[in-house]
Amino acid sequence: MIGHIGINVPDLPTAKAYYDEIMPLVGFEEFFSADDEFSYSPAGGKRGTYLFVYRALGDGDYSRHRTGLQHIAFMVKTRSAVDAVHARAVGLGATVLHEPRHFPEYPPPYYATFWLDPFGIMLEAVCHHDRD
Repeated sequence: MIGHIGINVPDLPTAKAYYDEIMPLVGFEEFFSADDEFSYSPAGGKRGTYLFVYRALGDGDYSRHRTGLQHIAFMVKTRSAVDAVHARAVGLGATVLHEPRHFPEYPPPYYATFWLDPFGIMLEAVCHHDRD
């Protein structure tokens, strides 16, 4: 099991405001917050991978097409949760790469949406169940 994933962002306050809106919808809560980093843990004391966000110390734009992090997928329990995450991301001005839909190229059932955070990091909300 992966303990945590860390990402760097150029603007920590913008990232904090954005992720504070998205993370509860994908089953996470704030773990801690400091001046130079913040993090989320699975909500309700559940086991799972934590997400840490750090201020980038070097210049340069992120690209999921270069070596490194390609995207982060958050598993949610229902298709309606995928739809809710999508709606919130749109409300926050996200660039949507894939509207919520079934992806037949992946083992069924696979219902997901993909979008970019404010820094171009691709995020996904996915439900592996046929339930709303």
